[in-house]
Amino acid sequence: MPDNRRFLLVRRPDGAPVADDFRLETGPTPDLAEGQFLIRNHYASLDPAMRGWMDDEPSYMPPIPLGTPVRASTVGVVAESRTDEFPVGTWVVGLNAIEEYSVSAAGGFSQAIDPAMVPSPTNFLSVLGAVGMTAYFGYLEVCKPNPGDVVLVTGAAGAVGSLVGQIAKANGASKVIGIAGGPEKCARLIERYKFDAAIDYRGKSLDDLTAAIAAEAPDGVNVIFENVGGDILDAGLNNLAMYARIGLCGLISEYNNAGGKTGARNIWQLIVKRASLTGLLVADYVPRFGEGIAQMAAWMQSGTLVFDEQIDEGIENALPAFLKLFSGGNDGKMILKVAP
Repeated sequence: MPDNRRFLLVRRPDGAPVADDFRLETGPTPDLAEGQFLIRNHYASLDPAMRGWMDDEPSYMPPIPLGTPVRASTVGVVAESRTDEFPVGTWVVGLNAIEEYSVSAAGGFSQAIDPAMVPSPTNFLSVLGAVGMTAYFGYLEVCKPNPGDVVLVTGAAGAVGSLVGQIAKANGASKVIGIAGGPEKCARLIERYKFDAAIDYRGKSLDDLTAAIAAEAPDGVNVIFENVGGDILDAGLNNLAMYARIGLCGLISEYNNAGGKTGARNIWQLIVKRASLTGLLVADYVPRFGEGIAQMAAWMQSGTLVFDEQIDEGIENALPAFLKLFSGGNDGKMILKVAP
């Protein structure tokens, strides 16, 4: 069996993760039991949610045990197999870890994929993976949009947010406003993703953000797709239209807070505007992924939907690549190329 390089979590991060929280280890690949197969991981998805899995706190998934590889979705090829369901050479996508080889089993999280149907197998970690399905079902099912809605997307230049804005336009929104960090990302929202307006949050106070949203949506926003939290969420709450719907996808501004979470201070606006705030988790829609993938693929083929991926190379670069998610240093879905 080949040696296996693995990116291990060895200490719970306190605030932003640092190098001492992890260790790169080379060890043997486990022998396979009946019904198992060995995946040679080619690519690993790097997502903000992984930061929450590193904490020892209750969540929708158990914490990553210390001394084990960092959990991540991966795309790879079956290298060895003891099950007829996943023969050698099969491309698979599933929830594994940042490691060169992962052991999986028939009936588990791994699914066979056909890389011939997409420009790159990495697309199954972005537009046709959990990211794309979060945008698709999160907006259409959780936000309950109506034709003519004014939609606000926070973290709009990110992997999920950039897709949400385009889905909203395809679904009949009258105006889509994105909030992103820096002039380059704001320009990309307009020029590449076809948002109607972009707001740069950098250097803006809560009052500044509130005023900037109000200038673009003087009658309020009907839908907020929330990825950020903090002042950005509070500014959105200050600009709700009556009976607005908020889909809460993430709170990336709070994931690395060493002193505890800030929380939303203007939540009372939900009462004032009789609005709703609903948490969303893509795992609820796994049985319907086929539906979402088909529609997203159709939008890709028609040119209605565009997407970007940033692929950094080398398992030894897992931490700096991961931290780009929180600094805004990535341009597109952050993916790590694991295989040489």
